Amino acid sequence: MTADIIRHKLEEAFKPELIEIIDHSASHAGHAGNQGGGHYHVTLVSTQFENKSLVQRHQLVYQALGDMMKAAIHALSINALTPSENSKGNS
Repeated sequence: MTADIIRHKLEEAFKPELIEIIDHSASHAGHAGNQGGGHYHVTLVSTQFENKSLVQRHQLVYQALGDMMKAAIHALSINALTPSENSKGNS
């Protein structure tokens, strides 16, 4: 299952304190432009996001997922937080 592979890759890359993956693929099946990849929302809390901009955090996630972004994932929403941001209730 794609969500399990996403989880494994992100856990390996970020050693997150929290990881949540929501699969929205079923509600987007067959829409224009979708070549079969899934739609996912990922929340990650990791110290590796400290002192990184939002763009840098997203780039790190895309890098960790690698080739999955070319076919297995059609759309990805990312909420990448540091532990201090998460403790402030920003998730």
